[in-house]
Amino acid sequence: MFRAVLHQIVATFAAAGLAWMWAGQHGAISAGLGGTVVVIPNLLFALSLWAAARSGRASAAGFLVGEFIKVAATLALLVIVAGAYRDLHWLALLAGLIVALKANLFVILIKA
Repeated sequence: MFRAVLHQIVATFAAAGLAWMWAGQHGAISAGLGGTVVVIPNLLFALSLWAAARSGRASAAGFLVGEFIKVAATLALLVIVAGAYRDLHWLALLAGLIVALKANLFVILIKA
């Protein structure tokens, strides 16, 4: 669980570094924010799953509710970032978001 979040954090930093070279400071910030929009809800979801498993109250319904909240939080953070950061570089933001979402797939492909 937490390893997946760590992969997303590393991928976000990599995307921000590439965006810095490609689009400058605002591109790097935008890519970092795009990854962060994914990482924060995933970290909170992983913490809730871990807590439920430790207490013995894990259930499929709790998982589905948590997944719904995670997706809603991701969308809400995306809207907040789009409204709050005036110098947003949309392509870099989407690149950071997609790279963070697909970070675990990249790890699987590298190990295979």
